[in-house]
Amino acid sequence: MNHVVEELGCYVLPGKAPSPVVGVDQAVEAERIGLGSVWASERWETKESGAMLGAIAHATSRIRFFTGTTHFGTRHPMVLAGMAATLQGLSGGRFEMGVARSVVGRWKKIGAPPQTNQSMADMVSILRRLWAGETVSYSGPAGEFPEMVFADLPERTTPLHLAAVGPKTLALAGAHFDGVILHPFLTPHGVRRSAAIVRKAAEEAGRDPASVKIIAAVVVAPDLSPEETKAAIYVRAATYFVHKEMAMPILLANEWDPQQLEPILATGLEDLEMQQVSLDVLRSKMAEASALIPPHWISEGASEGSAAKVAARLREYRAAGADEILLHGATADKLEGLVSAYRTLANA
Repeated sequence: MNHVVEELGCYVLPGKAPSPVVGVDQAVEAERIGLGSVWASERWETKESGAMLGAIAHATSRIRFFTGTTHFGTRHPMVLAGMAATLQGLSGGRFEMGVARSVVGRWKKIGAPPQTNQSMADMVSILRRLWAGETVSYSGPAGEFPEMVFADLPERTTPLHLAAVGPKTLALAGAHFDGVILHPFLTPHGVRRSAAIVRKAAEEAGRDPASVKIIAAVVVAPDLSPEETKAAIYVRAATYFVHKEMAMPILLANEWDPQQLEPILATGLEDLEMQQVSLDVLRSKMAEASALIPPHWISEGASEGSAAKVAARLREYRAAGADEILLHGATADKLEGLVSAYRTLANA
Protein backbone atom coordinates (compact mmCIF):
# COMPACT_ATOMS: atom_id res chain seq x y z
CA MET A 1 0.00 0.00 0.00
CA ASN A 2 1.19 3.53 -0.77
CA HIS A 3 1.80 5.98 2.05
CA VAL A 4 -1.59 7.42 3.01
CA VAL A 5 -2.41 11.06 2.25
CA GLU A 6 -5.09 11.35 4.91
CA GLU A 7 -6.34 14.80 3.90
CA LEU A 8 -7.30 13.78 0.34
CA GLY A 9 -10.49 11.95 -0.58
CA CYS A 10 -12.49 11.30 -3.72
CA TYR A 11 -15.99 10.41 -4.87
CA VAL A 12 -17.03 6.97 -5.98
CA LEU A 13 -19.61 6.91 -8.78
CA PRO A 14 -19.96 10.70 -9.09
CA GLY A 15 -23.16 11.81 -10.78
CA LYS A 16 -25.74 9.57 -12.39
CA ALA A 17 -24.74 5.88 -12.34
CA PRO A 18 -26.52 2.90 -13.92
CA SER A 19 -25.05 0.41 -11.44
CA PRO A 20 -23.46 0.64 -7.97
CA VAL A 21 -21.04 -2.27 -8.46
CA VAL A 22 -18.22 -0.22 -9.99
CA GLY A 23 -18.28 2.11 -6.99
CA VAL A 24 -17.01 -0.65 -4.71
CA ASP A 25 -14.07 -1.30 -7.04
CA GLN A 26 -13.33 2.44 -7.08
CA ALA A 27 -13.23 2.50 -3.27
CA VAL A 28 -10.78 -0.42 -3.22
CA GLU A 29 -8.57 1.43 -5.72
CA ALA A 30 -8.77 4.64 -3.65
CA GLU A 31 -7.49 2.71 -0.65
CA ARG A 32 -4.68 1.16 -2.72
CA ILE A 33 -3.33 4.46 -4.03
CA GLY A 34 -3.26 6.01 -0.56
CA LEU A 35 -6.29 8.30 -0.39
CA GLY A 36 -7.65 9.04 3.07
CA SER A 37 -11.36 8.83 2.29
CA VAL A 38 -14.05 8.00 -0.24
CA TRP A 39 -17.40 9.70 -0.61
CA ALA A 40 -20.65 8.26 -1.97
CA SER A 41 -23.19 10.77 -3.25
CA GLU A 42 -26.71 9.50 -2.65
CA ARG A 43 -29.09 8.77 -5.52
CA TRP A 44 -31.85 6.52 -4.25
CA GLU A 45 -32.28 4.68 -7.56
CA THR A 46 -28.79 3.14 -7.67
CA LYS A 47 -26.73 4.63 -4.81
CA GLU A 48 -28.70 4.44 -1.56
CA SER A 49 -26.11 5.36 1.05
CA GLY A 50 -26.61 2.62 3.61
CA ALA A 51 -26.35 -0.19 1.06
CA MET A 52 -23.53 1.44 -0.93
CA LEU A 53 -21.34 2.19 2.07
CA GLY A 54 -22.05 -1.18 3.66
CA ALA A 55 -20.51 -2.83 0.61
CA ILE A 56 -17.55 -0.44 0.73
CA ALA A 57 -17.02 -1.13 4.43
CA HIS A 58 -16.81 -4.86 3.68
CA ALA A 59 -14.46 -4.43 0.69
CA THR A 60 -11.95 -2.09 2.38
CA SER A 61 -9.95 -2.20 5.60
CA ARG A 62 -8.42 1.21 6.26
CA ILE A 63 -10.01 4.07 4.30
CA ARG A 64 -12.64 6.37 5.86
CA PHE A 65 -15.94 6.70 4.01
CA PHE A 66 -18.61 9.41 3.96
CA THR A 67 -22.10 10.01 2.73
CA GLY A 68 -21.52 12.84 0.35
CA THR A 69 -24.33 13.71 0.95
CA THR A 70 -27.52 12.34 2.46
CA HIS A 71 -30.37 14.39 3.95
CA PHE A 72 -32.28 14.78 7.19
CA GLY A 73 -35.99 14.19 6.65
CA THR A 74 -35.67 11.33 4.19
CA ARG A 75 -35.14 8.80 7.00
CA HIS A 76 -36.66 8.62 10.47
CA PRO A 77 -34.08 9.68 13.09
CA MET A 78 -33.95 6.14 14.52
CA VAL A 79 -33.30 4.75 11.04
CA LEU A 80 -30.60 7.31 10.28
CA ALA A 81 -28.95 6.82 13.67
CA GLY A 82 -29.12 3.06 13.16
CA MET A 83 -27.62 3.26 9.68
CA ALA A 84 -24.66 5.22 11.07
CA ALA A 85 -24.16 2.91 14.04
CA THR A 86 -24.31 -0.18 11.84
CA LEU A 87 -21.76 1.27 9.40
CA GLN A 88 -19.46 2.07 12.33
CA GLY A 89 -19.74 -1.50 13.55
CA LEU A 90 -19.11 -2.95 10.09
CA SER A 91 -16.03 -0.79 9.52
CA GLY A 92 -14.39 -0.45 12.91
CA GLY A 93 -15.37 3.21 13.23
CA ARG A 94 -14.46 4.51 9.76
CA PHE A 95 -17.79 6.16 8.85
CA GLU A 96 -18.56 9.90 8.79
CA MET A 97 -21.88 11.41 7.71
CA GLY A 98 -22.19 14.29 5.28
CA VAL A 99 -25.64 15.88 5.05
CA ALA A 100 -27.09 18.66 2.89
CA ARG A 101 -30.15 20.86 2.77
CA SER A 102 -30.71 20.51 -1.01
CA VAL A 103 -33.38 22.65 -2.69
CA VAL A 104 -36.93 23.17 -1.42
CA GLY A 105 -38.54 22.31 -4.75
CA ARG A 106 -37.08 18.81 -4.70
CA TRP A 107 -38.64 17.98 -1.33
CA LYS A 108 -42.03 19.39 -2.33
CA LYS A 109 -42.11 17.10 -5.36
CA ILE A 110 -41.56 13.93 -3.32
CA GLY A 111 -43.53 14.93 -0.24
CA ALA A 112 -40.59 15.17 2.17
CA PRO A 113 -40.33 18.06 4.67
CA PRO A 114 -37.97 20.85 3.56
CA GLN A 115 -35.13 21.42 6.01
CA THR A 116 -34.69 24.68 7.89
CA ASN A 117 -31.68 25.81 9.87
CA GLN A 118 -33.53 25.06 13.10
CA SER A 119 -34.71 21.61 12.04
CA MET A 120 -31.18 20.67 10.98
CA ALA A 121 -29.65 21.93 14.23
CA ASP A 122 -32.29 20.01 16.17
CA MET A 123 -31.61 16.82 14.19
CA VAL A 124 -27.90 17.01 15.01
CA SER A 125 -28.84 17.19 18.70
CA ILE A 126 -31.33 14.31 18.36
CA LEU A 127 -28.79 12.00 16.73
CA ARG A 128 -26.07 12.76 19.27
CA ARG A 129 -28.49 12.21 22.16
CA LEU A 130 -29.61 8.88 20.73
CA TRP A 131 -26.01 7.70 20.31
CA ALA A 132 -25.36 8.78 23.92
CA GLY A 133 -28.18 6.55 25.21
CA GLU A 134 -30.67 9.28 26.14
CA THR A 135 -34.41 8.87 25.77
CA VAL A 136 -35.41 11.56 23.30
CA SER A 137 -38.88 13.14 23.30
CA TYR A 138 -39.12 15.87 20.72
CA SER A 139 -41.79 18.06 19.11
CA GLY A 140 -40.59 20.80 16.80
CA PRO A 141 -39.50 21.74 13.27
CA ALA A 142 -37.64 18.43 12.79
CA GLY A 143 -40.83 16.41 13.41
CA GLU A 144 -42.89 14.69 16.09
CA PHE A 145 -41.04 11.97 18.00
CA PRO A 146 -42.79 11.06 21.29
CA GLU A 147 -40.20 8.66 22.70
CA MET A 148 -37.02 7.38 21.04
CA VAL A 149 -34.22 5.39 22.64
CA PHE A 150 -31.21 3.52 21.29
CA ALA A 151 -30.98 0.28 23.26
CA ASP A 152 -27.58 -0.82 21.92
CA LEU A 153 -25.09 2.02 21.88
CA PRO A 154 -22.38 2.43 19.24
CA GLU A 155 -18.77 2.40 20.37
CA ARG A 156 -18.10 5.57 18.34
CA THR A 157 -20.31 8.59 17.75
CA THR A 158 -20.51 9.44 14.05
CA PRO A 159 -19.07 12.84 13.01
CA LEU A 160 -21.67 14.98 11.23
CA HIS A 161 -20.62 17.34 8.43
CA LEU A 162 -22.88 19.86 6.68
CA ALA A 163 -22.60 20.77 3.00
CA ALA A 164 -22.79 24.55 2.88
CA VAL A 165 -22.14 27.49 0.58
CA GLY A 166 -24.30 30.43 1.74
CA PRO A 167 -23.32 32.42 4.86
CA LYS A 168 -26.29 31.28 6.99
CA THR A 169 -25.65 27.60 6.31
CA LEU A 170 -21.91 28.05 6.85
CA ALA A 171 -22.68 29.63 10.22
CA LEU A 172 -25.03 26.73 11.03
CA ALA A 173 -22.18 24.30 10.36
CA GLY A 174 -19.84 26.24 12.60
CA ALA A 175 -22.32 26.40 15.46
CA HIS A 176 -23.58 22.80 15.44
CA PHE A 177 -21.73 20.37 13.15
CA ASP A 178 -18.37 18.60 13.31
CA GLY A 179 -17.37 19.89 9.90
CA VAL A 180 -18.42 21.72 6.76
CA ILE A 181 -18.28 20.44 3.18
CA LEU A 182 -17.72 23.42 0.90
CA HIS A 183 -19.27 23.54 -2.55
CA PRO A 184 -17.37 22.66 -5.73
CA PHE A 185 -16.12 25.60 -7.82
CA LEU A 186 -15.15 27.78 -4.90
CA THR A 187 -11.80 29.48 -5.48
CA PRO A 188 -9.13 29.42 -2.76
CA HIS A 189 -10.30 32.97 -1.99
CA GLY A 190 -13.87 31.69 -1.67
CA VAL A 191 -12.71 28.90 0.64
CA ARG A 192 -10.85 31.36 2.85
CA ARG A 193 -13.91 33.61 3.14
CA SER A 194 -16.19 30.62 3.84
CA ALA A 195 -13.87 29.14 6.46
CA ALA A 196 -13.80 32.49 8.28
CA ILE A 197 -17.61 32.44 8.57
CA VAL A 198 -17.55 28.89 9.95
CA ARG A 199 -14.82 29.62 12.49
CA LYS A 200 -16.51 32.83 13.68
CA ALA A 201 -19.85 31.03 14.20
CA ALA A 202 -18.12 28.24 16.12
CA GLU A 203 -16.42 30.74 18.41
CA GLU A 204 -19.68 32.62 19.01
CA ALA A 205 -21.35 29.31 19.93
CA GLY A 206 -18.67 28.68 22.54
CA ARG A 207 -16.94 25.97 20.54
CA ASP A 208 -13.29 25.59 19.60
CA PRO A 209 -13.16 27.00 16.03
CA ALA A 210 -10.33 24.63 15.12
CA SER A 211 -12.51 21.63 16.03
CA VAL A 212 -14.81 22.22 13.03
CA LYS A 213 -13.28 20.50 10.01
CA ILE A 214 -13.17 22.49 6.74
CA ILE A 215 -13.53 20.19 3.72
CA ALA A 216 -13.04 21.83 0.31
CA ALA A 217 -14.54 20.06 -2.70
CA VAL A 218 -12.27 20.70 -5.68
CA VAL A 219 -13.10 19.59 -9.23
CA VAL A 220 -9.93 18.23 -10.86
CA ALA A 221 -8.77 16.78 -14.17
CA PRO A 222 -5.16 15.62 -13.67
CA ASP A 223 -3.41 14.25 -16.76
CA LEU A 224 -6.75 13.64 -18.45
CA SER A 225 -7.54 13.74 -22.17
CA PRO A 226 -9.47 16.73 -23.58
CA GLU A 227 -12.69 14.68 -23.65
CA GLU A 228 -12.17 13.45 -20.10
CA THR A 229 -11.40 16.98 -18.95
CA LYS A 230 -14.56 18.28 -20.57
CA ALA A 231 -16.70 15.72 -18.75
CA ALA A 232 -14.83 16.09 -15.46
CA ILE A 233 -14.93 19.89 -15.25
CA TYR A 234 -16.91 21.71 -17.91
CA VAL A 235 -20.03 19.54 -18.07
CA ARG A 236 -19.98 19.10 -14.29
CA ALA A 237 -19.84 22.88 -13.86
CA ALA A 238 -23.00 23.17 -15.92
CA THR A 239 -24.86 20.81 -13.55
CA TYR A 240 -24.31 23.36 -10.78
CA PHE A 241 -24.61 26.65 -12.64
CA VAL A 242 -27.94 25.87 -14.33
CA HIS A 243 -29.54 25.98 -10.85
CA LYS A 244 -29.82 29.60 -9.70
CA GLU A 245 -30.40 28.64 -6.05
CA MET A 246 -27.17 26.65 -6.12
CA ALA A 247 -25.12 28.95 -8.33
CA MET A 248 -25.67 32.33 -6.71
CA PRO A 249 -23.96 31.56 -3.39
CA ILE A 250 -20.92 30.24 -5.30
CA LEU A 251 -20.69 33.45 -7.27
CA LEU A 252 -21.09 35.59 -4.16
CA ALA A 253 -18.44 33.64 -2.21
CA ASN A 254 -15.99 33.99 -5.11
CA GLU A 255 -16.99 37.61 -5.77
CA TRP A 256 -17.86 36.82 -9.39
CA ASP A 257 -20.30 38.93 -11.43
CA PRO A 258 -23.84 37.45 -11.04
CA GLN A 259 -24.92 38.96 -14.37
CA GLN A 260 -22.73 36.41 -16.15
CA LEU A 261 -25.06 33.69 -14.87
CA GLU A 262 -28.09 34.92 -16.83
CA PRO A 263 -27.28 33.29 -20.22
CA ILE A 264 -26.80 29.93 -18.49
CA LEU A 265 -30.11 30.16 -16.67
CA ALA A 266 -31.81 31.16 -19.93
CA THR A 267 -31.10 27.69 -21.37
CA GLY A 268 -33.99 26.34 -19.27
CA LEU A 269 -32.05 23.26 -18.15
CA GLU A 270 -32.61 23.73 -14.42
CA ASP A 271 -34.83 20.67 -13.97
CA LEU A 272 -33.12 18.39 -16.48
CA GLU A 273 -31.33 16.21 -13.93
CA MET A 274 -34.62 15.29 -12.27
CA GLN A 275 -36.21 14.18 -15.55
CA GLN A 276 -36.24 10.63 -16.86
CA VAL A 277 -33.73 11.12 -19.65
CA SER A 278 -30.83 8.96 -20.79
CA LEU A 279 -27.31 9.67 -19.58
CA ASP A 280 -26.27 10.50 -23.15
CA VAL A 281 -29.04 13.10 -23.50
CA LEU A 282 -28.18 14.59 -20.12
CA ARG A 283 -24.50 14.94 -21.03
CA SER A 284 -25.33 16.46 -24.41
CA LYS A 285 -27.63 19.09 -22.94
CA MET A 286 -25.22 19.95 -20.17
CA ALA A 287 -22.45 20.37 -22.74
CA GLU A 288 -24.56 23.10 -24.37
CA ALA A 289 -24.83 24.95 -21.07
CA SER A 290 -21.12 24.45 -20.28
CA ALA A 291 -20.16 26.41 -23.41
CA LEU A 292 -21.75 29.49 -21.83
CA ILE A 293 -19.72 29.36 -18.61
CA PRO A 294 -17.15 32.21 -18.37
CA PRO A 295 -13.65 30.70 -18.76
CA HIS A 296 -12.31 32.32 -15.59
CA TRP A 297 -14.93 30.48 -13.51
CA ILE A 298 -13.23 27.27 -14.60
CA SER A 299 -9.62 28.42 -14.32
CA GLU A 300 -10.18 29.95 -10.86
CA GLY A 301 -12.67 27.45 -9.41
CA ALA A 302 -11.26 24.10 -10.64
CA SER A 303 -7.92 22.62 -11.69
CA GLU A 304 -6.82 20.84 -14.86
CA GLY A 305 -3.47 19.96 -16.43
CA SER A 306 -0.52 17.89 -15.26
CA ALA A 307 -0.69 16.01 -11.97
CA ALA A 308 2.04 18.28 -10.59
CA LYS A 309 0.10 21.41 -11.57
CA VAL A 310 -3.11 20.15 -9.98
CA ALA A 311 -1.25 19.06 -6.85
CA ALA A 312 0.20 22.56 -6.48
CA ARG A 313 -3.30 24.00 -6.79
CA LEU A 314 -4.55 21.70 -4.05
CA ARG A 315 -1.85 23.07 -1.78
CA GLU A 316 -3.33 26.54 -2.38
CA TYR A 317 -6.67 25.29 -1.05
CA ARG A 318 -4.94 23.86 2.00
CA ALA A 319 -3.20 27.20 2.58
CA ALA A 320 -6.60 28.91 2.30
CA GLY A 321 -7.87 26.96 5.31
CA ALA A 322 -9.05 23.57 4.03
CA ASP A 323 -8.31 20.75 6.48
CA GLU A 324 -9.26 18.12 3.91
CA ILE A 325 -9.89 18.16 0.16
CA LEU A 326 -12.59 16.17 -1.59
CA LEU A 327 -11.47 15.50 -5.17
CA HIS A 328 -14.34 15.68 -7.62
CA GLY A 329 -14.50 15.00 -11.34
CA ALA A 330 -12.04 12.10 -11.56
CA THR A 331 -12.44 8.72 -9.89
CA ALA A 332 -9.65 6.81 -8.12
CA ASP A 333 -8.53 4.96 -11.25
CA LYS A 334 -7.44 8.38 -12.65
CA LEU A 335 -5.89 9.79 -9.48
CA GLU A 336 -2.76 7.79 -8.66
CA GLY A 337 -0.44 10.28 -10.38
CA LEU A 338 -2.05 13.22 -8.58
CA VAL A 339 -1.83 11.52 -5.19
CA SER A 340 1.85 10.78 -5.81
CA ALA A 341 2.55 14.38 -6.93
CA TYR A 342 0.70 15.78 -3.92
CA ARG A 343 2.59 13.46 -1.58
CA THR A 344 5.88 14.68 -3.04
CA LEU A 345 4.93 18.35 -2.54
CA ALA A 346 3.69 17.74 0.99
CA ASN A 347 6.95 16.02 1.94
CA ALA A 348 9.22 18.59 0.27
